[in-house]
Amino acid sequence: MAIRKKYTEIVNHIPKKEFTILIGARQIGKSTLLKQIADELKSSGEIVYFFNLERKDVLQELDQSPENLFKFSPLQEGKKIIVMIDEIQYLKDATGFLKLLYDEYADRVKIIATGSSAFYIDKDFKDSLAGRKRIFQMPTLDLDEFIDFKGKPELLSDLYSLQKGEKQKSVYENLFWSLLDEYLNYGGYPAVVLESDFAEKKELLKEIRDSYVKRDILESGVIDEEKLFRLMAVLASQSGNLLNVNELSNTLRINNVTIENYLYVLQKCFHISLVRPYYSNLRKELIKMPKVYMNDFGLRNILINYFAPIEQRADKGTLLENYVFRKLIRQYEPDQVKFWRTADGNEVDFVVETSFQEGFAVEVKFQEYEAKLSKYKMFTANYPDFPLQIWHWGNAELL
Repeated sequence: MAIRKKYTEIVNHIPKKEFTILIGARQIGKSTLLKQIADELKSSGEIVYFFNLERKDVLQELDQSPENLFKFSPLQEGKKIIVMIDEIQYLKDATGFLKLLYDEYADRVKIIATGSSAFYIDKDFKDSLAGRKRIFQMPTLDLDEFIDFKGKPELLSDLYSLQKGEKQKSVYENLFWSLLDEYLNYGGYPAVVLESDFAEKKELLKEIRDSYVKRDILESGVIDEEKLFRLMAVLASQSGNLLNVNELSNTLRINNVTIENYLYVLQKCFHISLVRPYYSNLRKELIKMPKVYMNDFGLRNILINYFAPIEQRADKGTLLENYVFRKLIRQYEPDQVKFWRTADGNEVDFVVETSFQEGFAVEVKFQEYEAKLSKYKMFTANYPDFPLQIWHWGNAELL
């Protein structure tokens, strides 16, 4: 069975005193990952208990008192127990629950918990649990994991060599681009990747859209789910565009405050990401509009009901730009990845600040000939410490 990259990070954190919190969208494999880790720990002799808080009897007990946990997972004399709690957001007060257990029992209990949208939306979570927890965010599958889940691990060593620049060509090159084409259409939800029938992939994506995203919406306290779905569809169609709240408000006939609330919910449910502009003048940067990207291509495409081979897509450039964004934020911190744009329309897709006012810039074009270097003279003149790269379909940098 393929294993997510987060597996190693979580396992390495288990000896730490801090509680381990794994967050991410629904249906991305958090529960499966937790079970894999539980099996590994049990096989090495650790005392492990596993709870899914979709079980109402357990949830009711834990809501009454955090210490009721020990009815189900008794403390051991001279040994530390490991308690895994799946879907911790169902607790009435997940923050208070974890805080009490850490303050009173951290030397005897290690908690590893997963949480989805509503849990992370709690604004008090970070402050109240400062120093008591480490958060790990897991996205949908990246391209490496996608290839592994497709049952083609023999391709990975070649892929890693291309990514590191150790080789420029691969005997699997055509297969890589074919797999990337599929990935850009159907995304990285594990169940969708594992399904071989393309019609069934679409049905699974509809289920994610109509059931699991809907649960996110309801648990986040949004009353008018139809309006939020309409906003999601507009954002999916405008991926890579500047996020203009006034325009969205006029288009959808929803007031600005509600739009802002919906955008907050969609970010905290891990469905969209916002990218800020890069300027050497920080004050300017903070007052400019961000750009919006979708966090999974399959969810994006089911929202706009558009599936086609990449070469035939009218939005192929947009889709490729969204993919490059996802690739960059898995290599760098999200606040290191920005874009550059002037009032008169000069623009560079991505500016990656690897250190203070230094890094590199990326312009994404589907065809290499579409990029005219003369268009970027203003950027290269003003930011010589950010050498510009052109990434296009067929360029090994994309893999």
